[in-house]
Formats: sequence, C-alpha cells, structure tokens
Amino acid sequence: MDPTRTPRRPGWRRRLLIRQEPGLRIGRWNVSWLLPAAVLAAIAIGDWNSSGDFRIATWIVLVPGLAAALCGVLTTALFGVAAAVVYWLLDSAWGYQYQKGAADFVLVIGGGVLAVLSSWLRGWARGYLRRVESAADAIRLAVLRPIPPGDGGLDSASSYLTADVETRVGGDFFEIQPSPHGARVLLGDVQGKGTSAVDAAAAVLGAFREAAYYERDLAVVAERLENRMRRHNEYAATLGQTDERFATAVLVGFPETDTGWVKLVNFGHSGPLVIGPAGVRALPEGTGPPLGLTGLTGERPPVVRVPFAAEETLLMVTDGVTEARDRTGAFLPLEDHLARGCDDPAPRQVVNFVVNAVLDHTRGRLADDTALLAVRRMPATPADLAKDEAD
Repeated sequence: MDPTRTPRRPGWRRRLLIRQEPGLRIGRWNVSWLLPAAVLAAIAIGDWNSSGDFRIATWIVLVPGLAAALCGVLTTALFGVAAAVVYWLLDSAWGYQYQKGAADFVLVIGGGVLAVLSSWLRGWARGYLRRVESAADAIRLAVLRPIPPGDGGLDSASSYLTADVETRVGGDFFEIQPSPHGARVLLGDVQGKGTSAVDAAAAVLGAFREAAYYERDLAVVAERLENRMRRHNEYAATLGQTDERFATAVLVGFPETDTGWVKLVNFGHSGPLVIGPAGVRALPEGTGPPLGLTGLTGERPPVVRVPFAAEETLLMVTDGVTEARDRTGAFLPLEDHLARGCDDPAPRQVVNFVVNAVLDHTRGRLADDTALLAVRRMPATPADLAKDEAD
C-alpha cells in the first residue's frame, strides 16, 4: 500500500461491523446471540402449542430488545427482522378469530427499530467512553511515567489507585530520577482534586526531573520544587483560578554508592517506612510546610540524613493509605500490618501487601487517591565492585 495515499473511509457495512460488540465469548466463539435466539425459539414453540385464547406471539418483541443489550447493531437488526418474520408466520397459521392482527405486527416492527437504535446508541456510548479512557491514560502516562526496572540502581515497585475508577489519574505523584549524583526519589500529593490538581502534579514532576538530574545538592533540588509550585500558583492566578495549590511531598536522595544512609527532605508529608530484617521503622514525619507554602512561613524543611541499609526497603505512600478507614471509621494501622504480615521485604511484595491491606480495610471503597512507591538498592554487580576498587 502506498503510504502517501489517503485511506478510504470504511463503508456502511464495515462501520456496522466495527460497531459490533465483542460480547460473551467461549473460546474464539461469540455466543451473545444464543440467549435471544433461545428466547425467540421458546416464544415460537410456546405460541404454536398454546390455545387460541392465550397466545404469546406478541412477547416476541422482547427478542430484539434483549439482543440490543447483548449484541451489536447488525446482530440486533437480524433479530429484529427474524422476530417480525416469525411473528407473521405464527399469526398467519391461526384462524382469523385467533389472529392478533396488524396492530401487534406494527408493535413488533417498532420494537425491532427501537432495539436497533438502542444498540447503536450503546455502541456509540462505549466508543465515546473508550476515547475518554484513552485520553485519561495518555494524561496518566504524561504525569506518571512507567519506571524502568533497575532505574537509578534501585529495585522499585509502585501502584496507583484512584478513588474514581473512571478518572485513572489524580493529584498524587511519584518518580525516580537517576543522576550523576545518585538516584533521587519523589512522592507527593497535591491538595484538591480535578484537572488543576493534575496540572500542579505535572508541574512539580517536570521540575523534579530536571533539577534532580543536574543539581548535586539535594537542598537545591528541594528549593527548585518549591519555586516551581509557587510559579505554578502565580500562573494559575493569572488565569482566574482562585484555588492556590500546595503539595505534601517526600524527597529522598540515594548516594552514588551504598553508604548506609540516605538524605531526606519532608514537605509536610507522613514519614516513609523502612522494612528490613530488623522489622519496620518509621522515618521522620514532615513538620515543615508543604510545597507552595514555604514562602509564607519563610522556613524550608531541612535535609536530614537517616540510616538505610542495603537490604532494607523504603516505602512511601500518600494519604489514601494513611487515612484509609473501615466501616467504623478506624484508620489502617499500616506499620503494625507490615510488621505482622509482610514476610518478604522485596519492593513488589511490599506494594502488593499494602494494596491488598488497603482494599480489605476499606472493602474496596477508596475515599481518596492512593499512590505507593517502594524502593531498595539493587545488589552490586561484579562490574560495580571492580569499578569501586579501581577508584
């Protein structure tokens, strides 16, 4: 095919086939038509064997309506035609005194037409929903990029659960940025919901990806994040948006080599958890202001150094986890849950354990978006050890 040639639009027959729904399948076979076909046969047999005083031929109008709920437009139209033909044959087989007449025949035809229209509208709505979901997926990938395995020398696992399953992305964010100065990790939660929260999260992540790569000092990276949030609020204000956004966040810096510690800056966020052979411990919580509010107080969270062994896993979560409630309003005791039930400190196992714990605790009814990120250093390879000896 010539790539410069404009492809033709599909004809009406192909468009009908495109709108066909996958339906219920057994193996490779679509069996959605079986139920309306069975109902059509049952009505035909029942009417044929009924007495003249109690006929059920008009019930056949249910068949195209049932097909519209299960099948595509073309299949629904075929059932509409079949229902009309079967009704005419059944009614013609009876004596004049028992015939339903033309009025009921028109009812069957009208029911088939309405069923075809309903099937078409259902297909259009599904197509529209798929386009909306595709757009939401594109936004999610633009804000929350997939983290490559081993990125920055870290074994990592993450999960993102939205309170609204159709939204797919909210104001929670996380990222790992490799750099010549060691890997930098960020997780946070923008105050509020909606597209403005997603916009603010994208602004913070964009600043982090640049500053975390080029800046050696983690305090400078933190300052860049604060300045970006402030500038974002100024930009939003020029557009007439009155809500000033801020974000709680945790910024972690891993040294280039395993030194037994990491650097941490906490912008008013809950303290990360460390899971390892010695159990579970919490790192310092953020006592300073969130991103976007440090200019009001004139204070910035300090850079603190915390112990972190090579075999330990660092778990960071947003308030969708820390504030998850059950039916009685009790919070999820995450640290106790991990200490009692998480036997494997590998990042993927930790994330899966916490996700299941949150869903079980809330019975699947999330009140807020939930983001989780677990990281630990990957074991040093022989090439890394040889490089360290050479240095």
